[in-house]
Amino acid sequence: MNFVYTALLFVFSYACGSIPTGYWLVKALKGIDIREVGSGSTGATNVLRTAGKAAGLFVFVFDILKGAVPILATLWLSNNNLLISDEKSILPVVMAVAALVGHSRSIFLNFQGGKSAATGLGTLFALDWRVGLLTLITFVSIVAIGRIVSLGSLSAVAASILFMALLKAPISYVVYCMIGLAYIGYRHKANIQRLMNGTEPKIGEKAKLPGDNDEE
Repeated sequence: MNFVYTALLFVFSYACGSIPTGYWLVKALKGIDIREVGSGSTGATNVLRTAGKAAGLFVFVFDILKGAVPILATLWLSNNNLLISDEKSILPVVMAVAALVGHSRSIFLNFQGGKSAATGLGTLFALDWRVGLLTLITFVSIVAIGRIVSLGSLSAVAASILFMALLKAPISYVVYCMIGLAYIGYRHKANIQRLMNGTEPKIGEKAKLPGDNDEE
């Protein structure tokens, strides 16, 4: 029975991460496919540029919850001895990775999606709220200074490795942050290229909508 619970939890974690919050919200508010706007991401930053601050904030918070809920469920089931592993620090990491992949490879969107930064933040809050809070503070601070969300996201994910280590988290949690940095970095490869070229958009710049003229 423990194997069944574990398998179902894995499916739940992926499905939870897969919920295309940004896509559904922008479709409802603007009647457009956010994958055809701006960066093409369904995450909070592209929603902010496409549908405004309230929509962007809603998606950011909901995407955090998408990452936190599967981990909290995993920890509860593990503490009640309902899962297959005796090592209680391993399964939360497995489910966290499932949620990350779900967000960026959503089953509801033909395996497209966002860049997993906010969902990853949610997993950190659930694994260790102190690391989640420090990571969020790092993100907000860097965005406040540079006004570039991708730079804040990448820097915060990198810093989470240090935070986990300094707070003496299980080694599996530190490894998870390393995996998260590699995966989220891969998802941000176009942003990294624009950062290197000095062309990455800053907060306040509007996304180009379908039908907009390419000439300014």
